[in-house]
Amino acid sequence: MSSGILVFIEHRNGVLNKTSLEAIAAAQSLASSLQQPVTAVLLGDDVSALSQEIAGYDLAKIVTATNAKLADYTPDGYSDAMELVIRQLDPQLVVMPHTYLVRDYAPKLAARFGKSLISDCIRAQGSGSSITFTRRIFLGKLDADVVSDGAAPVFATFQSGAYRPDQAQKGSGAAIEAMPVEVGQIRMTPEAPFQEVKQAVDLSKADIIVAVGRGIKSKDNLALAEKLAEVLGGDLAASRPICDAEWLPIDRQIGSSGQTVAPKLYVALGISGAIQHLVGMKNSGTIVAINKDPEAPIFDIADYGIVGDLFEAVPVLTEEIKKIKGLS
Repeated sequence: MSSGILVFIEHRNGVLNKTSLEAIAAAQSLASSLQQPVTAVLLGDDVSALSQEIAGYDLAKIVTATNAKLADYTPDGYSDAMELVIRQLDPQLVVMPHTYLVRDYAPKLAARFGKSLISDCIRAQGSGSSITFTRRIFLGKLDADVVSDGAAPVFATFQSGAYRPDQAQKGSGAAIEAMPVEVGQIRMTPEAPFQEVKQAVDLSKADIIVAVGRGIKSKDNLALAEKLAEVLGGDLAASRPICDAEWLPIDRQIGSSGQTVAPKLYVALGISGAIQHLVGMKNSGTIVAINKDPEAPIFDIADYGIVGDLFEAVPVLTEEIKKIKGLS
């Protein structure tokens, strides 16, 4: 009989993706209600250093599935390795972060077991042997509860920000089990990930984001937001109209057609809050909005709001933060 929860740990060259900690938190949360142990799996050529890092979390064990062909990510290699691990461990549930990498290979993996992938979940609740997953649908306008009616394993991914990395419970040192795996033919040669292209940025890793929308009015006014981002020690981002106008590069776009982020602080300047933008940032820890329209939808999810002219408010806010930080 299938049992246990298997959580996939994503990394790049041994550097942990923080969404993997969110996946651990999701798995641990379900483990308490399902009364199931949590096992983490790491794929790669040599993941010994990272496995020691993961061993510091409250897990039953860590499985290191190794093969020289797993040194770089490929959907063929990862699907082969994960299939072997899952067939050997026979988990009830496979939990993964909803990243570009996982979205690439996880449907292929689930199909090998004749399963669907329950993707982009925002929460999950276990009861007995049943798990109810919640997903946002229609660009975040509705939440849908999904229950898998098939036999194990169940495959699910969790949206960035659905759980916080600091919710992953620490442990006293989980056992590490080496599992060399056979990998078949790799039918492609991977190129460098797009984040490594010059000027590209991965906003999902940012703790503080200052985002601008139509209210900024012109490209010349971006300097206001850049100064605020600088004093906060954050990154600059934008809604789609700003990137469409080429005032900022496309890798700075937040929303359904851009990046999904969950920083500790999200400052929205002149952003009305169209649903396409909100789905990309609504899981932020603290949301501050500045907009002259008191009826702007952004205020519905903001923790703090300023109804006013951003050209008056932002310079004052920037100067006050400078004083607090001793920069002026």
